[in-house]
Amino acid sequence: MDHQKLILDKLTGILAVTDNKSSQLLDLVEKAGRTFIGGAGRSLLVSRFFAMRLVHAGYNVNMIGEVVTPAIKSGDLLVLVSGSGGTETLLPFVKKAKSVGAKLVVISMKKSSPMADVADLVIQIGQDDSFPLTKGMPMGSQFELSTLIFLEAAISELIHAKGLTEEGMRAIHANLE
Repeated sequence: MDHQKLILDKLTGILAVTDNKSSQLLDLVEKAGRTFIGGAGRSLLVSRFFAMRLVHAGYNVNMIGEVVTPAIKSGDLLVLVSGSGGTETLLPFVKKAKSVGAKLVVISMKKSSPMADVADLVIQIGQDDSFPLTKGMPMGSQFELSTLIFLEAAISELIHAKGLTEEGMRAIHANLE
């Protein structure tokens, strides 16, 4: 069995039925005072990819849960990656963001969930039937990898729209690594 083909075919199928709301996401990031990003588990890792690229593109971005993360306030944006849209550890962040008037984007497998139902923008990766159990892609791999590609494509869209260069983005890249 060609495992690369299995994975790529599955991700291609999921992304083919994903509503491309990347322009709406990028518009909210552009209008936000600051953008706060988070997730849990592997979704947290995917959210970090997106946060890092937004920083390279010149945006004011914070990862939730870090000791140096400032308070969220009105005019800010919270972007959460949660396959279920109901991750218990993230729900308090949703409540706090909404209570102070921040905007909320939820990237999820589900169109409706505790998070999605109060979000300003829901980006459903795939459709409700896009994630059957698939041997070789355990415990959320399909969602996480599809989301990573979706967000990388959004960054590509941003780079083209703003005329960003590799040199300019590299100049912002962390140099205390």
